[in-house]
Amino acid sequence: MISVPPRTAWLLLVGSLAGWLASVVLTIEDFKLLMNPAYTPSCNINPIIACGSVMASKEAHVFGFPNPVIGVVGFSVAVAMAVLAVAGVALPRWFWGGLWLGLLAGVVFICWLIFHTLYRIGALCPYCMVVWAFTPILLAAVAGQIWGNARGALRILVEWRWTFVTVFYAIVLVMVFLRFQNYWMSLV
Repeated sequence: MISVPPRTAWLLLVGSLAGWLASVVLTIEDFKLLMNPAYTPSCNINPIIACGSVMASKEAHVFGFPNPVIGVVGFSVAVAMAVLAVAGVALPRWFWGGLWLGLLAGVVFICWLIFHTLYRIGALCPYCMVVWAFTPILLAAVAGQIWGNARGALRILVEWRWTFVTVFYAIVLVMVFLRFQNYWMSLV
């Protein structure tokens, strides 16, 4: 059984709620766009930050339904586990392992989506970027709970997990800047 420290439990709760909320809003926006192709989503801010073009792409419906539905379901599980952690309920290690595997799959999927968003679609979705921001944090937090007492190479990976998250953010920020640098420079 793993009992999560309060600080980590609250981090899991806040991150999971942010990801869930972004997924719910994006799902609603996507359904509105599917029902009315002339609908302008609330997240269409400028030519670059425009989730309407992202939602209209084939990449936004990889499994035949809107991708944010995956986020609604996945983050619902994470929120439930985080609420239990905040309440001080210890859960079996395999439970946390399942969440970690789901978050790992989420990070892999996010990396694929980031590539397609930047280099195939050519627009950024603010709600998607919220999910991009919180999923690696949740993965690192859960990894610390599961393998915090590991030995050897796994211990080193766990100790460096926040550095990996920071490097992930840096790489994504550089990719976004480089991909849209002409637009960003035109704003100056």
